Amino acid sequence: MRKTFLIASTLFIFNCSFAQKPKYKDPSQPVEVRVKDLLSRMTPEEKFWQCFMIPGDLDNIQEGQYKHGIFGLQVSAGTKGGGAAGQLLQYNANEDAEKLTRKINSIQKFFIEETRLGIPIIPFDEALHGLMREGATSFPQAIALASTFNLQTMHEVANAIATETKLRGIRHILTPVINVANDVRWGRTEETYGEDTYLTSQMGIAFMSEFEKQNIVTTPKHFLANVGEGGRDSYPIHWSKRYLEETHLYPFKKAFSVAKSRSVMTAYNFLDGRPATANHWLLTEKLKNEWKFNGFIISDASAVGGPTVLHRTAKDYPDAAAQAMNAGLDVIFQTEYDHYKLFSPPFYDGRISQERIDDAVSRVLRAKFELGLFEKPYINEQEIKQLVNLNHKHLAEKSAAESFVLLQNKNNTLPINSKTYKNIVIIGSDAEEERLGGYSGPGNKKVSIIDGLNNLKKRYPDVNITYVKGVSWHHKHFDIIPSSYLNNNSNQGLKVEYFDNVNLIGQPVETQVTPHINNSWTLGSPDDSKLHFDNYSIRWTGEIKAPKTGTIDIGLQGNDGFRLFINNELIIDKWEKLSYSTITKPYQIEKDKSYQIKVEFRETRGNAQIKLIWNYGITDYAVEFQKAITAAKTADYIVFVGGIHEGEFQDRALLGLGTEQENMINELSSLNKPLSVILVGGSAITMTNWKDKVDGILNVWYPGEEGGNAIAKTLFGEYNPSGKLPITYPIHEGQLPLTYNHHPTGRGDDYHNLSGEPLYPFGYGLSYTQFEISDLQLSKKNLKSTDTLNVKVKVKNIGTRDGGEVVQLYIKDMLSTVGRPIIELKGFEKVYLKSGEEKVISLNLSMEDLAFLNEDMNWNVEKGEYRIMIGNSSKNLPLKESIYVQ
Repeated sequence: MRKTFLIASTLFIFNCSFAQKPKYKDPSQPVEVRVKDLLSRMTPEEKFWQCFMIPGDLDNIQEGQYKHGIFGLQVSAGTKGGGAAGQLLQYNANEDAEKLTRKINSIQKFFIEETRLGIPIIPFDEALHGLMREGATSFPQAIALASTFNLQTMHEVANAIATETKLRGIRHILTPVINVANDVRWGRTEETYGEDTYLTSQMGIAFMSEFEKQNIVTTPKHFLANVGEGGRDSYPIHWSKRYLEETHLYPFKKAFSVAKSRSVMTAYNFLDGRPATANHWLLTEKLKNEWKFNGFIISDASAVGGPTVLHRTAKDYPDAAAQAMNAGLDVIFQTEYDHYKLFSPPFYDGRISQERIDDAVSRVLRAKFELGLFEKPYINEQEIKQLVNLNHKHLAEKSAAESFVLLQNKNNTLPINSKTYKNIVIIGSDAEEERLGGYSGPGNKKVSIIDGLNNLKKRYPDVNITYVKGVSWHHKHFDIIPSSYLNNNSNQGLKVEYFDNVNLIGQPVETQVTPHINNSWTLGSPDDSKLHFDNYSIRWTGEIKAPKTGTIDIGLQGNDGFRLFINNELIIDKWEKLSYSTITKPYQIEKDKSYQIKVEFRETRGNAQIKLIWNYGITDYAVEFQKAITAAKTADYIVFVGGIHEGEFQDRALLGLGTEQENMINELSSLNKPLSVILVGGSAITMTNWKDKVDGILNVWYPGEEGGNAIAKTLFGEYNPSGKLPITYPIHEGQLPLTYNHHPTGRGDDYHNLSGEPLYPFGYGLSYTQFEISDLQLSKKNLKSTDTLNVKVKVKNIGTRDGGEVVQLYIKDMLSTVGRPIIELKGFEKVYLKSGEEKVISLNLSMEDLAFLNEDMNWNVEKGEYRIMIGNSSKNLPLKESIYVQ
């Protein structure tokens, strides 16, 4: 009897214990049940912190700093210790993958064990074309991957990146950029998949699906259309909803419906008068209500504050947070922990409804449950050892070689004939600089072009290769005068005085010492508490010590309203505020002698910039230039490597290589020797000043860590270029924006003094061999709106080398109720053929691909004639047939 009682008691206690287990901790419960249960247990503070994300870790945190949890962290390197994180292990700043996993595990352990509800974090990072981590493979830049026109290659690359990402414990990537780059002046064109909606969608799907298959949340960005007028980053968008729907929204719709992406990032710009981070039509009406998006929306870093300091549509940061969350934003992405004080108030004072807060938090919790973080929060530290056996170097090289676009090849100058040309000179700084492009990690044993050529020496022992820098894509004419040459009353630097008027009148409101003059106040004034952003002036005074005897160019750079005095003599007077300028004057100096210096600046509008500059220490451009010309005179073959400057918030008004690089090309061309130009960069380059003077032009984009090997092998014919342009190259900036799929004009495309035709069209790219596309066959010519059209063509390699060609399918709507693009890409496939080989390529065109928004703004496939066009670029479409939709 006693035994029976004990068993019953034990069962009762067990059942009570089991019954008391929270549903959110029970993996057998449906996700939505777990979300609802956990949400019901959360305090207002705990809810806010699930809507807040930052870069960082638990280094030196204060006691109780993260007691309410947090959405996630972009875990940084550094030593551990102090505060609630004192139990964490110690790490070096340059942590490897194994140490990173331990670090993430220790951070996760803190949030699970030291917070009330034990909600795990989502470790996140960037992975545009490789995880931004030490030792991770850096593949070709996004624009280069697009130029492969090969979805299989994109799947392989994305799978490799996802594998390297997950093994390190990163479960959320702020990637990819699926904005349509409709203006190549945009500095972030390199991060995109080009100008075409269809190509962008297909590449984006291939990339994102590989991450989502491995249960890593992808975050396509930037929602929406953050390339505005003039190709300027984050400029306001005023386009019609029809255009946005059919062009810029389309890749995002496919990201959620096909790739199953579970997150999205808003843009910095405003759309139709409202900031993208606080745009109810965009975030709630379109994304959540119409598209039924079930994931979470995050802001770009610090973008929620934009309505306060930039757009001027919010009175302060709490107001900006309330507007963003009420519009549909779910997670506020900031760059500092203390920023929570700016954005948390409306979560507690009723400005954001409880329903809206709960919806946002539910979306975050849902993702955490789907990721399995509650059941398996920790990374298996043994699995990271798999990285030792993961070698993606070959894939990095292969994808790079496949992305190269051969733009010009007079007289088959490329590939280089090693039997004919024994002395080759390589000129240009990009031959040795191993640039990876924007949003890149450090790379893993990067290979420069020079490295790649040296690696081929054994195969071409009779070829002598000489490298001379000659010119650089980033050659500087001036530099900031450093503090070591500036002095104020025996203190290093200059005395600076701030005045609350534009004419330096009265007593300064503040006086400080500054190390140098290199200032940019874009969002306010030097001191917002004492100076209004558009009404102040500044005076710097002190002495400058001469570093040498002779003449030096010294001056100011900024957006005007500045003066420079040396020994009380007015050297530069640009007091009238007009525009940004660089003004220097030659000044005779004696080594180690000090000269009184005074700089005055005034700001009458805002967005102030001012720099004190000189040319001391700048490499003598003329000497380096002549060294290269001398070396080229003794060579049999010349390769010039030219590059451009671009990137986030680095838009390009001018698309050329710059005066110095173009001068070098022109000088080299005058030597009448075989001359090929390699272009490094992520966007279009104008070439009018030199194109017809060179033989070969090869665009290699930013080719990734194995780019040097791929380029070297391509130069010598071991790889055959097969890339195609995902953007249009203009002849001149005056043609921009210029895309292949623009709508019909009311008259013509040409200017009075320039054709409207591009320099190189979308989809263009040559090969070392030749291909013939023929025998177009359609499965049917009369179709219903629910049918799928099968299109077949024969492709034959009629040249002497093996190579790859991209078959491209375009359509043209011959009669429509609303204006349609002149042509549209709707299918492509890359095929590799040996010399003389022939294959039949089959492409499927769904009638859904013909749909567009009719006059009532409903998606519809209209009846009538559609032209099917096949070729190898948007300009070369020799095969055409019509189909008829009934």
